[in-house]
Amino acid sequence: MKATRSLRVALAATLALGFSQIAAHAQDAAYPNRPIKMLVGFGAGGGTDIAARIMAQKMSEILGQSIVVENRTGASGMIAAEDEAKSGPDGYTLMMGSQTTFAVAPNLYRKVTLDPAKDFAGVALTGASPLVLVVNPSFAAHSVKDVIALAKADPGKINFGTGGLGTTPHMTAELFEYTAGIKMVHVAYRGEAPAINDLLAGQIPLMFANLSAVMGNLKAGTLRPLAVTGAHRSPSAPDIPTVAESALPGFEAETWWGIVAPAGTPHAVLLKLNAAALKALANDDTKKRFADLGMTNGGSSPEELDAYIKSEIAKWSKVIKDANIQPID
Repeated sequence: MKATRSLRVALAATLALGFSQIAAHAQDAAYPNRPIKMLVGFGAGGGTDIAARIMAQKMSEILGQSIVVENRTGASGMIAAEDEAKSGPDGYTLMMGSQTTFAVAPNLYRKVTLDPAKDFAGVALTGASPLVLVVNPSFAAHSVKDVIALAKADPGKINFGTGGLGTTPHMTAELFEYTAGIKMVHVAYRGEAPAINDLLAGQIPLMFANLSAVMGNLKAGTLRPLAVTGAHRSPSAPDIPTVAESALPGFEAETWWGIVAPAGTPHAVLLKLNAAALKALANDDTKKRFADLGMTNGGSSPEELDAYIKSEIAKWSKVIKDANIQPID
């Protein structure tokens, strides 16, 4: 009798497991059957937000479900990242992040418990943008060498704005100061757009901004570009020299963006999202919109994005150490 009962229990457990697996596969196959959220850790109008809204629109059309972008600002995107990591691993809460959130902030904030290499599952690398050193037209500097000379003549008197502590523009400016042997004053804003607004108003004289976020201002002549931070000139702005060719050989930095889901998201769901992202990136309209903003198209498998995030964590950890950038509480 005992053996029979044990056999029945084992059989019931096996059947339950089988049914649950069938249900899970059916659920994955039906995905998505309701709207999806895409979190952004910075305010509207910044580079991450722009990339998210372009991708959300195109992926919504491909998947047949709306993808709603939600801005949850603060702590270099870490607030949104923590919310993302705690979300259900079902593919209905995604995040558009950058190396600011995935590679820099975890190395910079003392109290961070998030581990992007373990807490997220990559969907797809979506694109990249060099930064551009821009100044208010009233500022005296007309070249990178001018900025360095002015900063050396008056140490600690020139302010530069960023979208927040630990953002790529902040880290790029810190690297710029370290490499050039100068000292400026960091003014952190809650997002890139407010910093750009104050730059336009003359409240701050300069900043390193994502090229995608200020391309319209450059075309309108309301901001003056001095140099881009990529290894090469941007195809979208070929007349702007690089920092490396202007004054600091070897200098290079750029912002990249990628879509992630919470760790544990079913692989079938990740593949469906990846296919939608790649199709969106291959769309001619997407390519044009990215190019008009100075952004390059990305494209990767989920596994390639996971590996890239790990490599970027190592890279920016070294930059923080070499430039002696102090941790943030």
